[in-house]
Amino acid sequence: MSLYAVQKFLFEINRSKEMQDRYSVDQRAELAGFDLTDEEIEALVAPDIGKLFHLGVNGQILMHFAAFHQIDWQDYLQRMRDGISEHGPVREGVYAMTTSLDEVVAPVHTPATPEGSH
Repeated sequence: MSLYAVQKFLFEINRSKEMQDRYSVDQRAELAGFDLTDEEIEALVAPDIGKLFHLGVNGQILMHFAAFHQIDWQDYLQRMRDGISEHGPVREGVYAMTTSLDEVVAPVHTPATPEGSH
């Protein structure tokens, strides 16, 4: 897997109307120029936003690809959540988890109230 290749493809398609037009006609042909795994290609063609997020794609890049596919903001966010539920934690990249799902990293504490105050 090459997270770099996936993000490079997304970066380029997000900025090029010509590339978007070619991709709309033949997705797999447009992807052929990038060093992608079958898993990555399938996630891009679907488009499986949750799987792409799980693979480590940066959300700033991914949101533009979602918009290109007419996925509204709330649905985009839900698809990322669903991707984690279905596929597990983010594998690599800036969003990769370094702890287990049930490990508390930064617990929330409520301040103690002084005696006699409510």
